[in-house]
Amino acid sequence: MDRATPALNRPAPDAIDLLLTRRSGSAKAMTGPGPDADDLRAILTAAARVPDHGKLFPWRFILFEGEARARFGEVLAECLPSEEATPERLAMERARFLRAPVIVGVISRVREGIPIPVWEQELSAGAVCQTMLIAATAFGFVANWLTEWPAYNAKVAQRLGLQDGERIAGFVYIGKSAQPLDERVRPELDKIVTRF
Repeated sequence: MDRATPALNRPAPDAIDLLLTRRSGSAKAMTGPGPDADDLRAILTAAARVPDHGKLFPWRFILFEGEARARFGEVLAECLPSEEATPERLAMERARFLRAPVIVGVISRVREGIPIPVWEQELSAGAVCQTMLIAATAFGFVANWLTEWPAYNAKVAQRLGLQDGERIAGFVYIGKSAQPLDERVRPELDKIVTRF
């Protein structure tokens, strides 16, 4: 479907309502179905429209669907430090990516030695993750942006084929919630807003 960019002066109350009510759904409480190919493409397309100083696209995606989730679970079990590899923990790692029907690995890939600060490139990858959460919610799914230990493990990065300058910004789990979503405490604006 071809979508035109809305006029900047056109109110979008549904979008504001979505932003004011969006909340993450626990990966541990997800079930299927997940987004189909068209929905997932739209979610990723929305995520790729984030602010990106220099038009660098300083991120990329790795999709985990179907049997790939179990295959990656085996990778996680293999990468787990030996001192932590109890039978229970190995079983948990093998099942980690089976918690949701679709998981998107967001890979931050920064370029150094250019006028665009590394920090801005990393922030863009964070914006990708957040926008993906919003887009998934707009499609009627729940989503959860997690890192957990695999995002910081050098062996996992190697098995995923990460190159120099690449890091895992997070894994975005997308599915349906198996339980009602609870509201969480939000900051009081008077405590976090000052005027200059």
